[in-house]
Amino acid sequence: MAHALVSSDAAAYRSGRGITQILESARSQVEERFLEGGSVLLSVMAVLNRLLNSLESVAKALDNNEASDTSADLRATVEGLTALPVSEEKRQQALILLAQTGRELRKHVADMQETMRYLRTFAVTVKITGAGLAEFAGFAQEILERIYSGTDEVNLFAAHLDSLEKEVKLAAAFGASVSKGYADTVPAVAGALRDDAAKITEHRKDLGVIAREVGAIARGVQSKVASTLSALQIGDITRQRIEHVQATFSLLEEFFAGGDGAKLDAGARQRLQNVVHHLTATQMSDICVNFQRDSENVVKTIASFDHDMREILKLRDQMSGENGGNFMRALESSVSAAHEIVKQVDTASRQADQVSESTIGTAAKLSEAIANIRTVKTDIHYMALNTNLRCSRLGEEGRSINVVTAELRIFAGKLDDSADAIVNGLPALEAAAGRVAPAAATEAGGLGESLTSAVGNIRSAANLMENELKTLAENGHEVATKIGQLIGKLDFQHELGDVLARCADVLEGVAGADLADISDLAETIAPLDRKIFKLYTMVQERNIHRDIIPATEDTTPAPAETVRAENDEDLFADALF
Repeated sequence: MAHALVSSDAAAYRSGRGITQILESARSQVEERFLEGGSVLLSVMAVLNRLLNSLESVAKALDNNEASDTSADLRATVEGLTALPVSEEKRQQALILLAQTGRELRKHVADMQETMRYLRTFAVTVKITGAGLAEFAGFAQEILERIYSGTDEVNLFAAHLDSLEKEVKLAAAFGASVSKGYADTVPAVAGALRDDAAKITEHRKDLGVIAREVGAIARGVQSKVASTLSALQIGDITRQRIEHVQATFSLLEEFFAGGDGAKLDAGARQRLQNVVHHLTATQMSDICVNFQRDSENVVKTIASFDHDMREILKLRDQMSGENGGNFMRALESSVSAAHEIVKQVDTASRQADQVSESTIGTAAKLSEAIANIRTVKTDIHYMALNTNLRCSRLGEEGRSINVVTAELRIFAGKLDDSADAIVNGLPALEAAAGRVAPAAATEAGGLGESLTSAVGNIRSAANLMENELKTLAENGHEVATKIGQLIGKLDFQHELGDVLARCADVLEGVAGADLADISDLAETIAPLDRKIFKLYTMVQERNIHRDIIPATEDTTPAPAETVRAENDEDLFADALF
């Protein structure tokens, strides 16, 4: 089949047809396919850059999480949660102390109430005893009213203590229930939160490791793409060399049409044509060898992309898995349970606050009541003293009243003792109230806010990470798609290699087996030789040319600028290739 094609194309060339079309077809296909391949590679490079930007965003999100250390905030909140049973136990002890202080005051209030009962009795006795004495009738009624007023103050005092005692009992009962529940709930909830925080931290570390692995592979692919782009110059080189072959044929035709060509007889023309056929066939064969070698390396590099992309997609799937979401759901469940505990703490704290405020308010009221009771006691004392003085002037008639009013003074004095005891006990009451809620309400509220804040931060970080991973997944998929296209579009050997080989076979068929001797034509063809030689941009082409057409002495000196231009061009070509 190859021989049939070669024979057909050779015959076409000998009749002036075919070879130009074959070379142009090969050149245009090379140009088209390599331009297309370059465009695909550039699009892959662009999406790889987006993938790496996504990875940077993921890494930045992880760094921000580490900097804000929301898990550390959560752990600190857990420590606060763990401390709740101890805080509640202290509050219970403070309530017990407050209740005990209240009971001690209650004893003194009972003494005052007992004293007021005695005073009422004595006042009634005074009223009865002095019934026959006009000057004592008004006094007896007045002192009795003052005693009733004092009794009301003492009873009001007792009512305040009763109210306080009820509040303390209610707070203590609720606190005891909460404290009992803590033993069952707090350790489990705190442990779950610790585990969740540890899992989130570990998950982020894993994401960081995977992100670095994906980044390393993606940068490796990026480097391969860059090297492949560089290697694609084989297409440009191949195109240029085919153009040089085409130009060689054109220069030969121009030579034959010119004056120097007209000097050659038919045999000389045929020999020159044979040498040019061998030159173009050898150049084309070398083009095929170089193209086969370099394009094979390109295809191997591109084939390696497939494994790299499978690794990237596998790692991408690991990063985009549901573990993060599961962690968040578990965390939110644990936090919900913690919030229930915090609500209980809040309720207990509010009650404790209420008790503390009520106690402080009650202490103020008790101080006021004590002052009123002291005033009543003073009034009773002086009224009784005045009565004693009057009774002394009445002699026997006032003696019985004098005895009763003396008792009034004695018992009124006992009010002072009870009042002093209560006044001395009020600071202890206020101190006990302060210990009931040292900072419980603030701690409970702060704990709830810390939980909400920590979970909010973690949720925001998770959402950010989810968005970044979604973008990463999309870019990873796009890279995989682009590389899939690339592998199909850059299999140059499958089509272009066959086209170039066909061209080489045709030219070799036209050249034939024997290379003609044109040494006798060296001077005549020297201008053609120099023009063809000047086409080349690579040392390799020049070496092939000189192997077939040896250099001849040029007796015509070339202009200095031309020599420099040619030397510069040679040096540039040597540097590039």
